[in-house]
Amino acid sequence: MSETIKRFPGSVPTRSKAVAHNGLVYSVATAPNKSAPLYEQTRETLAAIDRNLAEAGSHKSRILRATVYITDMGRKGEMNRAWDEWVDRANPPQRACIGVALEDKDLVEILVIAAQ
Repeated sequence: MSETIKRFPGSVPTRSKAVAHNGLVYSVATAPNKSAPLYEQTRETLAAIDRNLAEAGSHKSRILRATVYITDMGRKGEMNRAWDEWVDRANPPQRACIGVALEDKDLVEILVIAAQ
């Protein structure tokens, strides 16, 4: 039995911005504007997640799980404000937030798993 895996190329040739397989979409995003503050980077990252999900045949209302990585847990409130403005309140996903070191000037990276 052959199961199709559909990959959606990202800006780096060795990484996909989304992958669809077996009725699920896996997507990751960061903000294009690396000089923006955490709140704005989070808004831009969530907008990229919206685009990635749409391209893969899904929507934020179908997100099952989100993992948010931020560089400064002391500023988590900024990320939460952007998240709360964006999230589908009728269909909120499970979410975790983890403090990490990210590359370049990224302040936030978001990974989601959604149903197609």
